Amino acid sequence: MTDDADLLARAACGDEGAFGTLVRRHTPRMYRVALRITGSAAEAEDVVQESWLAAWRSLGSFRHESAVSTWLYRVVTNSALALLRRRRPTVSLDEPAEQSTVDTALLAAAEPGPEGRVVRAEEVDAVLRAIGRLELSQRVPLVLRELEGLSYEEVAEVLDVNVGALRSRLHRARVALLAELRER
Repeated sequence: MTDDADLLARAACGDEGAFGTLVRRHTPRMYRVALRITGSAAEAEDVVQESWLAAWRSLGSFRHESAVSTWLYRVVTNSALALLRRRRPTVSLDEPAEQSTVDTALLAAAEPGPEGRVVRAEEVDAVLRAIGRLELSQRVPLVLRELEGLSYEEVAEVLDVNVGALRSRLHRARVALLAELRER
């Protein structure tokens, strides 16, 4: 399998097939991030499309100082935040949050039997709704670290903050998330 850096270099030289491979490889993760930040499937799709357009336009400016995946997380995070700034954040509390493959994996580990799966699905939904109600400064790092599994260093790079500041944001996010869940 060709590595991302090689694909990006080939794409920067005009190889559309290499760029297509990057798109296929990274779109699911980018979509999950966009969905968790925006709270809307339609907006997440728009964000991912905008992100790929932005990535295509800036292929030549990628400095190879970070992993391609980290750069793409930054692009999609910035696109999602730009969309939210344009529309002001709203989270529907009446509609259940969409489930990603991460959520499906959590449900697969649930207690066996239909009752256990229903209870687990309700718990996952409650957590995702609570995450959706967090301030963006808390929601974004929490999504990248806890749901996407990025390292502290990668999240700090995506958000352009130092690791200490990131740890502080994550601590506040976890405290706020627990407070949200206790209220329910």
